[in-house]
Amino acid sequence: MDEARFLALALANPVNAAIVDELHRLALPDAWLVAGCLAQTVWNVLTKRAIDHGISDYDVFYFDPDTSWEAEDAVIRDVHARLGHLGARIEIRNQARVHLWYPAKHGLPYPPLTCSTEGIDRFLTQNTQVGIRRTDNGHEIYAPHGFDDIAGLIARPNRALNFSAANYAAKVARWRALWPEITVVAAE
Repeated sequence: MDEARFLALALANPVNAAIVDELHRLALPDAWLVAGCLAQTVWNVLTKRAIDHGISDYDVFYFDPDTSWEAEDAVIRDVHARLGHLGARIEIRNQARVHLWYPAKHGLPYPPLTCSTEGIDRFLTQNTQVGIRRTDNGHEIYAPHGFDDIAGLIARPNRALNFSAANYAAKVARWRALWPEITVVAAE
């Protein structure tokens, strides 16, 4: 699967397309639609399921040096107000402040990031290490491992600093129940 095919399939989900378009209008700093909502949309097209089958949420990353909760909350409220009509659960996180809450929530280290794509680099699985954003001239895609695992319906661990074998096992168990065709690469 090449970048153009991935983009076409991921944006076939009207929720993905609407979020990407709205993020461009909002001009949030370093904003991306990321992760499972993209890979799982492609899986759904490839396996001939409903376009939104199994997608629990739509993750948005942005990077703003203002690490206050109040600033992030204002962005969350604005995005929800603009996109609430979609009826989708949209999770918006300022990647500049993840290190402030991640260790307490997950019990794992999380050094500060310098941009949103570094957050993508720390995802639990390689197949979800992907992001899309609209530009004035089209779209930009960030996919450090390419698209082979997405196209091949493969879940592979990403052993980043914050990797957890237990979290990986829980995630792939959920995915296996929803997409029994997937191949799961062991965490160990």
